[in-house]
Amino acid sequence: MIFNHQIIEKNLGLLSIFILIAISIGGLVEITPLLYQESTTKPLETLRPYTALELEGRDVYIREGCVGCHSQMIRPLRSETERYGHYSVAGESVWEHPFLWGSKRTGPDLARVGQRYSDAWHRLHLMNPRAVVPESNMPGFPWLAENMINEQHTAKKMQVLRQLGVPYTDEDIASAVEQVLNKTELDALVAYLQSLGHALK
Repeated sequence: MIFNHQIIEKNLGLLSIFILIAISIGGLVEITPLLYQESTTKPLETLRPYTALELEGRDVYIREGCVGCHSQMIRPLRSETERYGHYSVAGESVWEHPFLWGSKRTGPDLARVGQRYSDAWHRLHLMNPRAVVPESNMPGFPWLAENMINEQHTAKKMQVLRQLGVPYTDEDIASAVEQVLNKTELDALVAYLQSLGHALK
């Protein structure tokens, strides 16, 4: 008996089911091996967890939507590595929850921006981007200089991340409040940006 494919093509529900099955099988075939490859699950030897201030800065980065315009994933293409530096590797992002690779680039990739500019440059750029990059279409974030970090949740965030495999020590968690006390969101965001790419510098 010859199978008549028109039965599937004319039945939207049946077609949808077969599409989902095909995508699921393809996804499993591609993703499952990555879960067992050491190069994708083992952190780089030079990788360190974010400090309490950097961690708070990362949360500000996500909250303000920076990830919507800036990727943190350099592709292994010559045009990208010449502009941004070494291509991104999985071992850099093992402790990222959530990871911020992204693909949208209204602004430049930030995977290696750490230590490329001074703290003062970052502060000015975040307050008034056109003061340092006249052609920039990035909005300013002046309120970050006024908003203080809420230190009440920092230690808890680090405890949760430790449960997810980030190697925070008891000392890291105990000193978290002290590290972010009386710091602004601008301080935290600059600290986070300065930490990006440290594992492959």
